[in-house]
Amino acid sequence: MTPSSRPRRGRLPVRLRRAPVAWERQRPTWREARPALIADALKRAQARPTGNWYVVGATRELRPDRPLARGVAGREVVLWRDATGRLVAGPGVCPHLGAPLRDSPVRCGTLVCHWHGLALDGRPFGGWEPWPAHDDGVLLWVRLDDAGGEAPTGSPSVPERPGADRALTAVYTGAGRCEPEDVVANRLDPWHGAWFHPYSFVDLSVVGVPGADDAFTVDVSFRLAGRLVVPVRAEFTAPGPRTVVMRITDGEGEGSVVETHATPLGTDALGRPRTAVVEAVVATSGRRGFAVARRAAALVSPLVRRAAGRLWRDDLAYAERRWSLRSTGRFPG
Repeated sequence: MTPSSRPRRGRLPVRLRRAPVAWERQRPTWREARPALIADALKRAQARPTGNWYVVGATRELRPDRPLARGVAGREVVLWRDATGRLVAGPGVCPHLGAPLRDSPVRCGTLVCHWHGLALDGRPFGGWEPWPAHDDGVLLWVRLDDAGGEAPTGSPSVPERPGADRALTAVYTGAGRCEPEDVVANRLDPWHGAWFHPYSFVDLSVVGVPGADDAFTVDVSFRLAGRLVVPVRAEFTAPGPRTVVMRITDGEGEGSVVETHATPLGTDALGRPRTAVVEAVVATSGRRGFAVARRAAALVSPLVRRAAGRLWRDDLAYAERRWSLRSTGRFPG
């Protein structure tokens, strides 16, 4: 994006496209989207350490009266806050007779098993042992050392984000029949955006591929309605094997990030892998009107989640197709 094309502060960031190009007449991107380039970026991401930390869900999902329960890497996990407000995580199976702790209430920071009343305050008790947990203010994490098999770290590596006092946050969660690498590979293919998601992206051009910074740089316009678009420059990086970060580096919302986390859930009844996509949008803007949007977060955030859900309806189909081809030895390359 050239300096002259950057939206000026104080003016509306919206542009009116002069001559929209029909979908089928876009410039083809298949030659640029080289499988080896994407595979190499994925391989480097898979080699980066995670400290055995997995994203479980959104901070906002955790209620005071009941635990948040998820399957992570084939394990039942429950999270809640103890009497001091500290985040607690541990096995979702009661060590007494195997009750599902996800169905048990939290009373004054204590998780009380609804089968026989085993009370867990977050400390080891009755055969139950907690797992390390972390709340970064947007997402909840759990550390599973036996699943990760890496050298553990005291806390997860959380991407740099705009400050909470100037950001609007929305978290989308979905799931598909694939593995985390299929989700990450999807995000490391920015060329598909305007072809596969024409309702959201137009005029997409990849202007930089991984080099010393191991980032994809993209000029793209977000479609609002008809010919109205918002042009930005964005950078995609993969700081770990289960995470891709998109950061707006120029244009409206500069500094905003979209974190896509792929968390393995386990397998379904047929032995097929399932993966959760937990995507956090942390948006910011220097425009005065953005403060109004932040104050209306209860109304705006659901709209952001709905837009993310529409994209992931398609992208999970993309990831599932990739896994299906890989698992049967039919994936190209």
